Amino acid sequence: MEKVGLFKRIEKSHIAFFAIAVVLFWIKTYAAYQIEFKLGIDNNLQKFLLLINPISSALFFFGLALLSKKHTKKIMIIINFILSFLLYANIAYYRFFNDFITVPVIMQAKSNAGQLGDSATNLMSVFDIFYFTDTIVLIVLALTIFKKTIAHNRNSFKIIFLFAITVFLFNLGLAEKDRPQLLSRSFDRNYLVKYLGTYNFTIFDAIQNIQASSQRALASSSDITNVENYRKANYAAPNPAYFGKAKGMNVIYVSLESFQNFMIDYKMPNGQEVTPFLDSLAHDGNTFYFDNFYHQTGQGKTSDAEFLMENSLYPLSQGAVFINKDQNTYQATPAILGQQGYTSAVFHGNYKTFWNRNVMYKALGYDKFFDAGYYDMSPGNIKNYGMKDKPYFQESMPMLESLKQPFYTKFITLSNHFPFEMDPQDTTFPAGNFGDDPVVNDYFQSAHYMDDALKQFFDSLKADGLYDKTVIILYGDHYGLSENHNAAMAKVLGVPKITPTINAQLQEVPLFIHVPGVKGGVQHQYGGEVDVRPTLLHLLGIDTKDYIEFGSDLLSKENRNWALFRNGDYVSPQVTEVSGKFYNTNTGDLLPNQNAYKSINDKVTAELQMSDQVVNKDLLRFYSPKGFKPINPNDYQYLGPKGKSKQSKVQTTAAE
Repeated sequence: MEKVGLFKRIEKSHIAFFAIAVVLFWIKTYAAYQIEFKLGIDNNLQKFLLLINPISSALFFFGLALLSKKHTKKIMIIINFILSFLLYANIAYYRFFNDFITVPVIMQAKSNAGQLGDSATNLMSVFDIFYFTDTIVLIVLALTIFKKTIAHNRNSFKIIFLFAITVFLFNLGLAEKDRPQLLSRSFDRNYLVKYLGTYNFTIFDAIQNIQASSQRALASSSDITNVENYRKANYAAPNPAYFGKAKGMNVIYVSLESFQNFMIDYKMPNGQEVTPFLDSLAHDGNTFYFDNFYHQTGQGKTSDAEFLMENSLYPLSQGAVFINKDQNTYQATPAILGQQGYTSAVFHGNYKTFWNRNVMYKALGYDKFFDAGYYDMSPGNIKNYGMKDKPYFQESMPMLESLKQPFYTKFITLSNHFPFEMDPQDTTFPAGNFGDDPVVNDYFQSAHYMDDALKQFFDSLKADGLYDKTVIILYGDHYGLSENHNAAMAKVLGVPKITPTINAQLQEVPLFIHVPGVKGGVQHQYGGEVDVRPTLLHLLGIDTKDYIEFGSDLLSKENRNWALFRNGDYVSPQVTEVSGKFYNTNTGDLLPNQNAYKSINDKVTAELQMSDQVVNKDLLRFYSPKGFKPINPNDYQYLGPKGKSKQSKVQTTAAE
């Protein structure tokens, strides 16, 4: 009878409700790992870690509710909902970005809210209600079986807390055994989630961001010394054959939204070229086309690409520089050229607050910012994240022509953006037919539209005489199709499956550099977005040896010939590293002696660490390049088309 009474007490206690909450949440999270995430599980230990890593989080967070005697169930349900929402947010984010949400990304949502509706809707499914079923079950249990519960001993929290810590330390110990220095070499969030779980990763990420915020306050001028030494040791001198060949010319950058390099020379089954204009540039002999060029963006995507191109520094491992480091000191290309007599401007068919551009562009030294307020944003002209490319380029031309020359300008295209679906009236080009993946199929139509818009833009430049006195740089900003579309992409590429090296190659984006009067041609050297700034400045006759940057001139005879990804992987003509494994770049086979390449990995990741120090500690405030005068972001005002002086640089005594 006593045993029956004890069972009844346990059955009706908060501890029983707690146990049910933990088990349901554990099962749901593990199911999500298996269904939604591609974590690269390689061995039985990793399988075991994936199974147990939700436990410590569930024990700790649900255990917090046991601190309350009156509202235990209610608090537990609220905690369950918050954690479920965090899990689902990661799932939705992962479906497109193939990445996990960080604290800075959550902060970015405040700046970009309202711009993400179409993309977010396309990432959701009616079956996603599964990820909230345990919350519903707990509510039902609280209202029925556990409506009247026996109060628990508050000391039970201490026992559960100790158990949670024990499980976490056991988890971390096994993870460190399989992946040494897991927490100190945290470039790849995939590793952290695989070994520690999404919830522990979020805690770790929050701690990292607190540490990063404190780094600036603790930094001193001595911190720049190691960076200077590294820079000098890795500087690639300009090629005399190209140095200064574009001196005094205008510059136009065009960001090709989500455009991957596999599209160049790609033909549909009927033989129709997807991007005939870009294909012609790749082979006309008067344009440099780099066919082993890689994006190096992180979570900031397009804004990260802009940061790389303007500063030759790597983006953050979490969040976006444009959001989190907009108060830093920079020595960006528009500021450098502004002191050489250039007028700088950005043309963007979205509103200036998107990605905090109206603040960040001042820090970079842009004189003018023509945002959506300057364009006809009527419904027929907009798609996804802003203005369609054809009306965008058409309406931009008068504004471009109004600029004092020489000018340095950037155009950000938007049409070729996820989910890629086109308005029927905008294209007659056929969609792809690569299975039941509409995102991949629509990508071909969207890319063709952008290509057609680019031809229109080039024709306009030729018609008004700008083409023959302007350096034009076209670059893909980041991937458009994530690993979640690999099944369809295997059909697109005509391969049995997407291997690690093929996936690395899919991070290739095109880079075109047209310099009037200079012969170009296809360039096979390896490089990334961080390398473009020194390449351009050397063409303009400005030696970058005194600047803190991490790029290597792509046309230099001393070019290093490799590209580094934000997660610490890298690719070179011989070796490709993916998730800590080394492959033959040409064959895709695992290299026999894996340990032989660890030193290369240490070298390239040291570069990421150096760049992170510069950005997180704001070290450029302690460094003055020869001939460069620090700018004051407050000297720049973007008043909009109705402002009396429109957009102009405010001259002050301090700025002179």
